[in-house]
Amino acid sequence: MTDPRATVRCPACGLEETFSKLADARLRIEAHREETGHDPEWELGRFAPGVEKMGEEAGVCGIPDL
Repeated sequence: MTDPRATVRCPACGLEETFSKLADARLRIEAHREETGHDPEWELGRFAPGVEKMGEEAGVCGIPDL
């Protein structure tokens, strides 16, 4: 995988996995929470410029930045 979409990391146990699909990364986060009680984090890779711009404009949870 040369350009991962997301990297999932868990500071509590050292888990680190990369994913080409965001849905797979989300599933891994939820599974890790259920299995361990840890709260893993994810870092998103680069997206097409238009996707990044729309994400910035949407803000957190789809609420536009004011």
